[in-house]
Amino acid sequence: MALRSDWSEALCPIGRSLDVLGDPWVLLIVRDVLHGRGRFDELHAGLGISEAVLSRRLQAMREAGLLTKVDYSDGPRTRQAYAATEAAADLLPILQQLALWAEKHTATPAGGGHMALIHESCGAETTQAAVCSACGEPLVPDQMSWDKPWKGTRERLQGAAQSTSAAL
Repeated sequence: MALRSDWSEALCPIGRSLDVLGDPWVLLIVRDVLHGRGRFDELHAGLGISEAVLSRRLQAMREAGLLTKVDYSDGPRTRQAYAATEAAADLLPILQQLALWAEKHTATPAGGGHMALIHESCGAETTQAAVCSACGEPLVPDQMSWDKPWKGTRERLQGAAQSTSAAL
């Protein structure tokens, strides 16, 4: 999934990680899947990505071990959606650090607002990405919510899929 070069055999682990994560769509897809939006149509609409590009990214992300397919019921039909694997769930501190960095170093567009990272276990907003700044517990997806004032929502994250037949 490299942008320009194949860094899959790089001795430097940062190079190897960029081989998998270097495409910006990857982290945006992981973000949405961790929010429980793993159906193709939800990803397509939410990201504003073309169907062809999304299909290629999802396939590459499955091959890289970031996503798995899970079954869900749609009336009498069983369909498949994408869910995070442990590898994708382990990206939570990186996603949260990117959010914290942007809050500090970029201008908030009109209509935006502060995105609070809420550790649901203690109920406090954390100012750290990997460990709760209030209680000191490690932060994991299924214990986190992101308060998004521009959407008027507080969205709870989901952890890694437990099996390939988990219901959404």
